[in-house]
Amino acid sequence: MTTPSPAPSYLTGLIGTGIRPSLSPALHEREGDRHGLRLLYRILDLDVLGAGPEAVGEVLSAARLLGFDGLNITHPCKQVVTAHLDELAPEAARLGAVNTVVFRDGLAVGHNTDVTGFAQSFARGLPGAPTGSVVQLGAGGAGAAVAHALLTLGTDRLTVVDTDEERAASLARALGTHFGKGRADHFSPAGLRSRLADADGLVHATPTGMEAHPGLPLPVELLRPELWVAEVVYRPLETALLRAATNLGCRTLDGGGMAVFQAADAFCLFTGREPHPEWMLADLADLVGAPAG
Repeated sequence: MTTPSPAPSYLTGLIGTGIRPSLSPALHEREGDRHGLRLLYRILDLDVLGAGPEAVGEVLSAARLLGFDGLNITHPCKQVVTAHLDELAPEAARLGAVNTVVFRDGLAVGHNTDVTGFAQSFARGLPGAPTGSVVQLGAGGAGAAVAHALLTLGTDRLTVVDTDEERAASLARALGTHFGKGRADHFSPAGLRSRLADADGLVHATPTGMEAHPGLPLPVELLRPELWVAEVVYRPLETALLRAATNLGCRTLDGGGMAVFQAADAFCLFTGREPHPEWMLADLADLVGAPAG
């Protein structure tokens, strides 16, 4: 009798801070089960390790030595990690931010699946939403990816706002180089009211609203019913910002779709298997107890 071959196995994980509530392990492991894979996904929380974002290189090296096949990277390491990689895929190089690392043929290669993740989520969750003028809060790793996605989707004018004004200016300059002068600019948080007054939409791309960083990223009185509001945070799925926007009558997009679509693309990079995003969306709804809309 022929002994059946063991199922292919993969060891993956997530590096970041305050990430113990992450649903990435369940999303990846459930999708692995559907493909008949033995996929383990581990949380490498820098808070638990007592380390700051500058330790991401050491954690990455340890994971490589331990035989990990790949890692996801999240706040606040998406930009810091680039200095510790052997290669960057073109999209990640343009962004200067990485959310997925694949260990293959002795190399650590950085990718970014946040761009396609947000673009797919936006097209699915806010069909027909006007994108002439959009204000984005946050110019970090997630912000860089979302900005690229918005301009790729056809946003005419993107205003980047960040408490670190130089970081916002740097992202706006990079976007102008890639997409053309005049497509992106930056503004200080003090100028939010004037920019939001005639904007079509607002995208929030900072950690504010996460379970580890509760609160609102801007005063509620700056919102108005005509504005659509999109979020990258997905734990909780309904942040204080989305709750306030919904109460005002705004169209909203939670961060769940981006979380799923970026995870699906990362799963493909880790395993070479084509994922099932619709089933993964149902998994997310099941995990957070929300309808799979």
